[in-house]
Amino acid sequence: MTTILFLHLVLVIGFTLRILLRDDLSPPARLAWIVVLNVLPYVGSVVYFMFGEIDLGHRANIRHEKIFDEIRAKADAYMGETGNSDRLIDPLYRPPFRYAGSINGFHPVDGNGAKLMADGAATNKHLVEDIDAATSHVHVLYYIWHNDHTGTEIAQALMRAARRGVVCRAMADGLGSRTLIKSDLWKQMKDAGVKLAVALPLSNLIRTLLTSRIDLRNHRKITVIDGRITYCGSRNSADPEFLVKAKYAPWVDIMLRFEGPVVAQNELLFISDWMQATDEPFDAFELKAKPVKGGFAAQVMGDGPTERRGATPQLFSNLMACAQHDLTLTTPYFVPDATVLEALCSAAHRGVHVTLIFPKVNDSWIVAATSRSYYRKLLTAGCQIHEFVGGLLHAKTLTIDDKITLVGSSNLDLRSFDLNYENNILLQDVATTKAVRDRQESYMSQSDAVGLEQVLTWPYHRRIWNNVVATIGPVL
Repeated sequence: MTTILFLHLVLVIGFTLRILLRDDLSPPARLAWIVVLNVLPYVGSVVYFMFGEIDLGHRANIRHEKIFDEIRAKADAYMGETGNSDRLIDPLYRPPFRYAGSINGFHPVDGNGAKLMADGAATNKHLVEDIDAATSHVHVLYYIWHNDHTGTEIAQALMRAARRGVVCRAMADGLGSRTLIKSDLWKQMKDAGVKLAVALPLSNLIRTLLTSRIDLRNHRKITVIDGRITYCGSRNSADPEFLVKAKYAPWVDIMLRFEGPVVAQNELLFISDWMQATDEPFDAFELKAKPVKGGFAAQVMGDGPTERRGATPQLFSNLMACAQHDLTLTTPYFVPDATVLEALCSAAHRGVHVTLIFPKVNDSWIVAATSRSYYRKLLTAGCQIHEFVGGLLHAKTLTIDDKITLVGSSNLDLRSFDLNYENNILLQDVATTKAVRDRQESYMSQSDAVGLEQVLTWPYHRRIWNNVVATIGPVL
């Protein structure tokens, strides 16, 4: 009995000390882990061992730094100049563009154009047509790539391109696309000459558990064709019906088709992931950048566990702080840290019209409860909240003052903030922002407004449940 008690104390005290020694944890996250370890010491210890540390390992970090050093040295002309924010961006909105440039070294570049895709079918149609017209190379990276209708169409287009001599590189996340990676379709792509790679593979599960964690994933969605066209948004290579979670369908996504120098920046982000996974040298890639006449300024922002902590929430907070009269946000997963939550409330308090659009039914019960734990604070500050009822709203968008747009793969949750590799494009353009703003309005037209009076009538047990889940959210 004494031995068991001793081992119990060693386990709890050891993990507690580890948590207290970590400077990268926020106080709420630290407290959540301590509560779990003391209430459920054995389960909590196992969970912390598997999911507590946010690190891909020392070798991965060194490799990432080396790759980006090479990219900056050899592709500096495509990354934009440090002073471009002051030259290209309205003074009111320069701070977030400067901040975004500090993350990866991608700064605003001029001469870009964008077209908003109508829906998933239109996205696939344009994407397949662009791949079929490719003459040089095609690069694709998806977090989720299914062998359904959408995923198969993309795979077949890549195979057709590879057979006519186009260099095709296709990468899929080891967890999100595990079904495809094990399928005959993946093998068919390889046989057709498509170069394949797996991002963060799970081939050695024990090593992953010992040196990293399973749920650090590559959540990016990048498509680049001939260095001239790139697609950016929330859509994976999967049908909107998303049969693995059909009861939440359709997945409602947003995608933009870009041309101009920002394409090269998005391609460099893909190249960094490809080099990490395959060791293919940078000199094997061809970059092109052709400005669009009368185009706008834009820059790529990529984040991940090998970048500095807090980059994404700090960027969002910078953007929210610059809003003058209007801020509209859509995200499927709303689990903000204190930085983002206070930035939203602060914007509303100073008179900015803040509109937040979330799905009414979420595929994550953790996110659903945690999101609603913040409703009272947000509504009291003056924010407007709408819950989308037309499926799972998966679009990740932020528009400001009918002029600034951020679109990409980043959710406003702790996973996108700390765990996942993400890609986004930040732009300044009235026409593109209006198109995205109109799409946001269409989401609102399919949503139920949530008022403060409604939230105040929620029963005690519901409020307690939401707050309990939010308290341990950093662990879950």
